[in-house]
Amino acid sequence: METALTKLVGVRHPVVQTGMGWVAGPRLVSASANAGALGILASATMTLDQLREAVREVRSRTDAPFGVNLRADAGDARDRVRLIVEEEVKVASFALAPSRELIAELKEAGVVVIPSIGARRHAEKVAAWGADAVIVQGGEGGGHTGEVATTVLLPQVVDAVDIPVIAAGGFFDGRGLVAALAYGAAGIAMGTRFLLTSDSTVPDAVKARYLAATVKDVTVTTAVDGLPHRMLRTDLVNSLEEAGRTRTLTRAIRRAAGFRRLSGLTWPQLIRDGLAMKHGKNLTWSQVLLAANTPMLLRASMVEGRTDLGVMASGQVAGLIEDLPSCAELVERVMAEAGTVLRGLPAQAWCTQEGVHSRYVRDAEHP
Repeated sequence: METALTKLVGVRHPVVQTGMGWVAGPRLVSASANAGALGILASATMTLDQLREAVREVRSRTDAPFGVNLRADAGDARDRVRLIVEEEVKVASFALAPSRELIAELKEAGVVVIPSIGARRHAEKVAAWGADAVIVQGGEGGGHTGEVATTVLLPQVVDAVDIPVIAAGGFFDGRGLVAALAYGAAGIAMGTRFLLTSDSTVPDAVKARYLAATVKDVTVTTAVDGLPHRMLRTDLVNSLEEAGRTRTLTRAIRRAAGFRRLSGLTWPQLIRDGLAMKHGKNLTWSQVLLAANTPMLLRASMVEGRTDLGVMASGQVAGLIEDLPSCAELVERVMAEAGTVLRGLPAQAWCTQEGVHSRYVRDAEHP
């Protein structure tokens, strides 16, 4: 199946594995890339040296294109952009809209720029600045999320921009891929579904908690970092929601210090990152301090396997996932199911005398 996404980045299938902190490391990214999807390496929890090492490890495991996810508001974002250019990484994705200058620098070096956005106006802005595509995440997605459902946000963005749009939030199978294509998307991005694969390094105990979850066990809370955050509901989440402000901030400061040691950042750099987070979001300084909780709470679960001490970011689709295939098995399954669904659609819904037409998809095997 060829779409604007596959042509843009050179992958075989219109599927993206998202850059999840502490999860999307070299093993998962290379397995996704070898399966024909676009694997995205998460860099926010790495030092510059660790990022360079991780990029080289991915390249040693695959010849396929892959990307690196960056925090556009990080104090060392420009250094990370230079590293991507030096290491000849194919794609730079961003959790927040990058500046016009960062986009220009990457594009001049031939790097494909794909920011993630949660509102139509943000898509319009980055498209005007030269972004090559956008990932649109609706409220069903895991981690930091908005209030607008994918089925409402996606058509808004598709109609607003002329660059490829990748749909995220609520996708886990081939039916979802076909639905996204019908809306005019060029492909889908999945996080929780790739987290729950045999190639993911997330500890087995944590994967078991995800597999046991129902859709009602996935919640949105502001207790972790002051921003809406979709995750599995656990005893820890309940305790954070019930804790007083003083106790919560004390924990946040302690964990911020731990993340500073792991990341190699100085306190001034952490403060600058906090200022960047505060800008435009009307966060109090208490909320900025709470934001320092997130990397360490995620690390406790995703690396250390502590379901009692860590938070588990999750899309709502966790309640629908029941197995742990390899990335190769997952992508093959998604594409096979998409083909079956497409072939089962009424011919008049897809075909003209000249063949199958939509805004972004061409499937030569369709009758």
